[in-house]
Amino acid sequence: MTAPLGMRRRTLFAAGIGLLAAPMILKGTAAMAASGDNAKMDATPQPQFNQFKLGSYKFTVFKDGATIADKPYETFGTNQKPETVQELLTKNFLPADKFVNSYAPTLIDTGSDVILVDTGFGEGGRARGSGLLLSGLKAAGYSPDDITVVALTHLHGDHIGGLLEGGAPAFKNARYVIGQIEYDFWTDKAREGTPAEGGHKAVLANVVPLAEKATFIGDGGTIAGGITAMLAPGHTQGHMVFHVESEGKRLVATGDTANHYILSLQKPDWEVRFDMDKAQAAATRRKVFGMIAAEKIAFIGYHMPFPSVGFVETYEDGYRFVPKTYQFDL
Repeated sequence: MTAPLGMRRRTLFAAGIGLLAAPMILKGTAAMAASGDNAKMDATPQPQFNQFKLGSYKFTVFKDGATIADKPYETFGTNQKPETVQELLTKNFLPADKFVNSYAPTLIDTGSDVILVDTGFGEGGRARGSGLLLSGLKAAGYSPDDITVVALTHLHGDHIGGLLEGGAPAFKNARYVIGQIEYDFWTDKAREGTPAEGGHKAVLANVVPLAEKATFIGDGGTIAGGITAMLAPGHTQGHMVFHVESEGKRLVATGDTANHYILSLQKPDWEVRFDMDKAQAAATRRKVFGMIAAEKIAFIGYHMPFPSVGFVETYEDGYRFVPKTYQFDL
């Protein structure tokens, strides 16, 4: 069942800083209260969420925030000519000089567990209009205390920033499921003095304090009933995707396997600036989305256009994103 914000609520996209963030904020319509010749704008970000069912499982996808970035060709298709990237965007009715990046933590309510997949930016992003997960939970009828499992696809800042709130665990009743390869990489002191040092420090601050309540898994590891992990490296060394199955229906939470619905899917071999191993990331995109297309199953992509859920079909030398509409509501 889809749960929009409500026709009376006006919304805006808001910026946060993170992997693909930019200093420019994307704003929608803000509430205005006119007084004489003066008008005041309420620029407070409003929570957005979308709900649907898969088998007996209830999904709630949250919009933690969104940003506008300039020069898409400096992030996607970095092994292509800028004009080639711009031409593909124009062909798909998108601006050639800017792109939008959004962030979509997801809740999976199985009836016995309430599983949060990734946590958004948290309190560190709120000054920039992101970090909206907690307000989204409230709007959707959940409390942070309801969450029993927090599963992390990988440990970049826009996925782990919401783990702590005011220095304490944001989800005090939860256990954590983390990839062993990913954890070992980011906690290794060898990251010091490298481009990964910032991520290393973020993991030490946000993830290590929760390690005693964590289960560390590898390829094929179990997260909860009907939910298993598959190693999908390249974006990071230990990046994982999560396979969900309920009553014979299937979905894959693909994390950051693809970060743009056109540039990453139609051209899966194009290099992405923030993929650690670019060749491996491209191979992983082929593997994961080839499977999704062949088996005609749904996926949730953390950076896909909100509500971040859809399907892919083979298209030219890559894939075409088909966003969900009412398939899950009937």
